Amino acid sequence: MARAGESYTYDRTQRGFHWLMAALILVALALGIYAAWQVPGTSPRREILDIHKSIGLTVLLLLPLRFVYRLVAGEPAYRTPPSRSAHLAARLAHGSLYALMLLLPVSGYVYSAAGGYGLPWFGVFSFPRLVPVDKALSLAGYTAHYWIAWGVGFVLALHVLAVAWHAWIRRDEVLGRMWPRRAAEG
Repeated sequence: MARAGESYTYDRTQRGFHWLMAALILVALALGIYAAWQVPGTSPRREILDIHKSIGLTVLLLLPLRFVYRLVAGEPAYRTPPSRSAHLAARLAHGSLYALMLLLPVSGYVYSAAGGYGLPWFGVFSFPRLVPVDKALSLAGYTAHYWIAWGVGFVLALHVLAVAWHAWIRRDEVLGRMWPRRAAEG
């Protein structure tokens, strides 16, 4: 149980990181799926993939900032603590999401860099190529990127289902801890 005056919601910065990265990841996934249906080497596929890569590399740059801030700021108290199994499931899901948020852009970077493709960031600059151009390495990066993207989709679907379960079945505070408009209720 929380002490008097203790916050039950994540602070504004943690909520900002959460919702910004959620939006970036969902847009990047949608663009990646859409680009996969376009003819390789043509417009608009090239432009879509440039935006897709820019968003993915932005997620990669934001991830350590989010992780460090989360370690420093900590987690808010629960009014009613979850069961041990629910708490463990949440920890495993969040750990999986952090790992996938790292692995997905890294595998995309390897796929693009080793494939000799550009690594633009919204047309402002290009990221340096840190791996050699290598067809086999590019294929490995592509394969990893493809399956990790499916993993992200699966874990995000579980995440959303868990939030819905907490909000509509359990009717507990889980959604309110991260939901922007309810933060002031803490």
